[in-house]
Amino acid sequence: MKHLIVGLGNIGEEYAHTRHNIGFDVVDAFSRKHGAGFQPGRLADVAVAKLRGRTLVVIKPTTFMNLSGKAVRYWMDKEKITLDHILVVVDDLALPLDTLRLRPGGADAGHNGLKSIQELLGTDQYARLRFGIGNDYPKGRQIDFVLGRWKAEESPVVTKKIDGAAEMIESFVTAGTEATMNRFNHQKFNNS
Repeated sequence: MKHLIVGLGNIGEEYAHTRHNIGFDVVDAFSRKHGAGFQPGRLADVAVAKLRGRTLVVIKPTTFMNLSGKAVRYWMDKEKITLDHILVVVDDLALPLDTLRLRPGGADAGHNGLKSIQELLGTDQYARLRFGIGNDYPKGRQIDFVLGRWKAEESPVVTKKIDGAAEMIESFVTAGTEATMNRFNHQKFNNS
């Protein structure tokens, strides 16, 4: 029983801990929690975690966001992981900051990482864990916002959501998509 957990982000210090790199931050936290360390691999940094008899191949593509599909396809094929055992963790402008949402599939919504994965897998029917980053930016400043760092007042919520996302990954692996959606999709995260 193998699963492929993909955190989306861009490599390089200038992108570290930005909103767009939240996928990296989530899988880093998840891997730490499960005592798995990342090693350089082909097209991605890779960690292998164990969870209740299952093997989780956790990757952070090193291809840059808009070529993420190359890494996903390579590790899916190499590890012989089926589509229903893939989970992609991604930042989402369309969701407010207090929200995490698991979806079994769907459109890329203009996200270049998801677009690349869809192209290389030939389908949009793979699970994604959408980490709401909100859309609190002036007109025309979307790129600056997405590639920007969290505001100080957002950090407590982001930290809670990273922990929540790690729990959702565990639930996805052990209980499946439907049960995880029912349990977590309506949760709101706030500063209190």
